[in-house]
Order: sequence, then structure tokens, then C-alpha cells
Amino acid sequence: MDTATHIAMGFGLAGLAFLDPAVAANPHLADAVLFGTLLGSHAPDFDTVLKLRGNATYIRNHRGRSHSIPAILLWTGLISGGVYAFFPSVSFLHLMLWTLLAIAVHVTIDLFNSYGTQAARPFTKRWISFNALNIFDPFIMGIHIIGFLLWNAGANPGYVFAAVYSVMITYVIQRVMTYRSLVIQAKQSLGQDGQFILLPTIRWTRWGVVAHTEIASYVGEIRNGEFIWHDTFYKKETNDVIAEAMKDDNVQAFLSFTRHPHVYTTKREFGHEVRWIDLRYRTKTHYAFIAIVHLDEELNVIDSYTGWEYREHKIEEKLAAPEWMLERTH
Repeated sequence: MDTATHIAMGFGLAGLAFLDPAVAANPHLADAVLFGTLLGSHAPDFDTVLKLRGNATYIRNHRGRSHSIPAILLWTGLISGGVYAFFPSVSFLHLMLWTLLAIAVHVTIDLFNSYGTQAARPFTKRWISFNALNIFDPFIMGIHIIGFLLWNAGANPGYVFAAVYSVMITYVIQRVMTYRSLVIQAKQSLGQDGQFILLPTIRWTRWGVVAHTEIASYVGEIRNGEFIWHDTFYKKETNDVIAEAMKDDNVQAFLSFTRHPHVYTTKREFGHEVRWIDLRYRTKTHYAFIAIVHLDEELNVIDSYTGWEYREHKIEEKLAAPEWMLERTH
């Protein structure tokens, strides 16, 4: 989920903690738990700092090890230990358990996005995504805001957020059931067998669709129950140009993350351009998550890029070969 939602959940879990008699009876423990749940609800995303090392490093690692089983335990120890240093008189066990819950909730709710996580590490590096929730879900944020308003009005926060999380769990289950039903309908609409995934949007009745069959991949959307198929991508055999481009670190980072790539090549003045797109991230004008490699006529890599770009003209700027490229190949 987005940062704002994770922070809201940190506050919400601090409210839920008042169901714990030890927390309700001790204001210092309640304060410590608040710090623990706030930090814990965001800790797995501390790996955002990897952006400083470039898009490839960030893409390869974000929501990877930081969301794994060992990381959940490590975050719990670090955060609860750090908070306890400022509240040495409180129960460490209660502080640790509520911090652990906040971290576990963060990782669990992220599983329901299309981005997914590697939450099953170290047992598998597979990206797990249930595709039921958008990165930002207005309903989930909305019920938290209602909970905060009731808490501020004097309602018991434990009872309030017990209700909030009961509603949220019911909502997530409903979204998963809707997803499964729509997948069946998508297969019927396309009239072919294959692998189908849906991509949730901020609108409940609107989903993206990606279908992989033996001969092609299809990208479309669902609008109020109506299926609209936009693009067809026929499978492409790997050639020498693509094989050389695949050795690039940016491309390897891109392919390590996506399970829905499509590649195509373009002849350019300086040699060749190879572009991979992730079929999950279609915008009105282009596919936003890309990996691009420029190679000269001898198939030496000149430059490469990977990342998200939601503005077409910015992609064109990245694709335009700098003068030094042209000079090198003339």
C-alpha cells in the first residue's frame, strides 16, 4: 500500500492495542506501543532508500528482503528494542508483540497489491501478489479516518478499531472473491485459455486485464462489467540483439521483477534499441514500466534505463540518442 495508508494503519493498530488490558492501564506503555506500531507499520518500506543507488537496485530489491520472514523478526527486534530504550519501565513483551503485529500487517496487506512482495523468503524468491487492492484504496483509508474521528470524539479506540479491522478484513475477502469471478468472465470474453490476471484500480468497477495464451498476450480493461481489449502482443523469438541486451543489469533487474514482459526491437541511427514493457502498467498512451537498451552495430551496450515513466514525452527524451552516441557509431 501507499505510505499514507501504512501510517494510518500504524495509528489504527495503536488504537486497537487498547483492547490489551496492559496497554489500557498504562499510559506509558500506550505511548510506547504507539511509537512501535507507527515505526513498524512503515519499517518494511525503509528499503526505499535504495533509490539512491539507482532504479535497477531499487527494482530488484524493493519489497524483497525487507518484507521477508527474517526481516519481520529483525524489524521487530530493532524497533521494539529501540523504543524500549526510551520507555524502560514498560512491558517489553507487550511492546514487542504489538510492534510485530504492525510489521506483519504491513507485509500482509502489501500481498494484495499487483506489485506484490517476496514475503515467503527465504523459502522462495517468488513474487506473491493477489491483485485485489490498488496501491491506494479509498475505502481502507476512509474507514481509518472514520475510526480516528470516533476516537477523537471519545469512543474507546480498542472497540472502534476492532470494528474497523473487522470491516477491512471483510472488504478484502470481498475483493478477492470479485477478482476470482472476474477472471472467469475475462476468459469467457476472450474465448481462449491461458493465464489471466486482473489489475485493481482506484475505482471499484474498473480493472486492468492481462491474458497470456500460447500465441499472444492481450491487454484490456473492465469498465462496469464490460470487457474492452486494447492491445495484442504476439510472442517474439529471442534473437542476437535481444540476447545481448538481456545481459544488461537494468534489464536483468526489470526481468527479475516482472512476470508479464514483452520485448521488441527498433533499428536506430546508432544501431539498435531494445525495449521491454511490463504489460500490467498500461496508461492511456503507453506502458509506464520499461527497460530500454541502446546497442551499437557490433551489439555493444551504449546505454540503458529501467523504471517507471508516466509521461510519454519523457520516455521519448530517454529514447533519443545523445550526440555522443551518434559520434561513437559514425
